[in-house]
Amino acid sequence: MKPTPKPKVKQRPQYYALRVERQLDKLGYPVGDVDGDISARAKQALCAWRETHGLPVSRGGLTLNDAYSVLNATKRPTPTREPGIYVNKTCQVMYQIVGKTYKRIVWVSTGAPGYDTPNRTGKVWRKWAGAHESSLYDDAYMYDSIYFLKDRPGIALHGSRVNSLIKPYPASHRCVRVTRPEIHHIFNETPLGTKVQVYGDY
Repeated sequence: MKPTPKPKVKQRPQYYALRVERQLDKLGYPVGDVDGDISARAKQALCAWRETHGLPVSRGGLTLNDAYSVLNATKRPTPTREPGIYVNKTCQVMYQIVGKTYKRIVWVSTGAPGYDTPNRTGKVWRKWAGAHESSLYDDAYMYDSIYFLKDRPGIALHGSRVNSLIKPYPASHRCVRVTRPEIHHIFNETPLGTKVQVYGDY
């Protein structure tokens, strides 16, 4: 009698989680702790990965298609957009595109419910180095602020007093909070006139 062949068993996505996190981190998609736990931070990275690779954008957990895509990659893709800063509210990430490369992919926290960051395209018109207190909210400090909407002059990309204020979900008062020291580097590398685009929905 011929032996009955055993059916091929597809691995579950979780089997690849640690390897996927290591690869995402290596390619510059921040995942937080590289521990095999697909946390909210790792989901932000996966969301960014999907967008930059032309896949359906979502904050969902790891799928087999994601795992194969990430583990077969050797480098970041070439952006299809012009140089500038792009804030994706769905993923709560920001892309800094310089030339034909993604210079940085960083976590952000956009406006909380009732304080929504508007989906708009603007240009950097003002920069304020270092720390200053918000003119609208007491004891709210902004670091290395980059203003990009002249008709909404209170809205900026900026660092906060502590990185714990940059949540993996919308939590700001309309500004785009960016992790430090990333905002400091972006501030120094972003001249006046740079395109800034905010888009997506959380």
